Amino acid sequence: MLNEVIISNSDVALCSSSSTTKPATTPPDKTRNQAPAPQVAYNDVIMSPAVGVPQHKLYESPNSRSIEIFNWFITASTNPISNASECDALQASLGLPLPEMTFGRNLLTLEHRPSGWKYSFTTDGALRNVRNGELREGDGGVKVGYADKWLQSRTGPSSTLPMPPTVQAKPYDWTYTAAYTGHEASNALSENTIASWIQADPNNLSHTIPMGELTRPDPILFYAEVPLFEDELHDNGSSNLLVRIMINVEVVAPQRVMPTCIFILSRFTLRVDNVLFRTFDTRIYHSFASQPPLIIKETSGWEAPYDRVKRHLPKRDDLTPLTDPTFIAKTLTDLPTEVSQNEGANTGWRELKRNVKIGILS
Repeated sequence: MLNEVIISNSDVALCSSSSTTKPATTPPDKTRNQAPAPQVAYNDVIMSPAVGVPQHKLYESPNSRSIEIFNWFITASTNPISNASECDALQASLGLPLPEMTFGRNLLTLEHRPSGWKYSFTTDGALRNVRNGELREGDGGVKVGYADKWLQSRTGPSSTLPMPPTVQAKPYDWTYTAAYTGHEASNALSENTIASWIQADPNNLSHTIPMGELTRPDPILFYAEVPLFEDELHDNGSSNLLVRIMINVEVVAPQRVMPTCIFILSRFTLRVDNVLFRTFDTRIYHSFASQPPLIIKETSGWEAPYDRVKRHLPKRDDLTPLTDPTFIAKTLTDLPTEVSQNEGANTGWRELKRNVKIGILS
């Protein structure tokens, strides 16, 4: 029997634009001074025969949640931090040291069964987007005074012993910056279901993610958070990647609700103390009403010097918000684009831009 899942209307905050994105348990800014939104029990919305919901199936286990709805099958798997043997195998495959907290078995997978199209977010896939080797122009390399010593401490034969003078540290991006947008994996019998992603037409409303729809206080049919990795950069800051997914339902009549869309937000957040802040977001949106099925993928990168973000602290002596990815993203996107997407922190990072593409499923 399915466990009852309590869904708060405030959970829709993750689907808002970067400036309003909040964790699932935090109400959006616009309701901060209002009475708390009423909670809706999952069983009250989904299981009650008085409420009309299209047929779907929900599967739950201690480490995964899956939903089968319309032509989609979606799985979110969340597991403990990888153990030593799992880390050894993944590190050998990747060829670079792993973040301190690597969730190697975590994943989010979407499958559109009629076309065979699959799209996944995985830890392995994310870390393969980290630069392994000497940083090149456009990689957005970050340098601090003790970066070389830190790099050696992570790449030598032992992180607890001094580095022998004859051993050369293997170069890689020590900030784990990952401009990761997920990856496709189509079924062998149905290849090239999205022949190519094409640039969205900014004048075509069907090519844009409807943030107004996503920020409505609608009940939520399915929600999951999938952490992929996190590292404290040897006490020099923080680097982490978290993927969230939700399926909204719209109340279309007093006793009838209708699932409206799939929405995914993958967010990489970097803080290098006294140097910079950086965010890379991937948003994926699909409306169940789109015919033929349309996928919208929006990617955005922002960056600014540490002190520029620090000026926006609500309280000068409280640095806690600087550890909050939501506050960081809001501040970066509120800054003029000349600062956050042109100048950045003068690293030359190639991802300081916004890009929207669409794919049509066959």
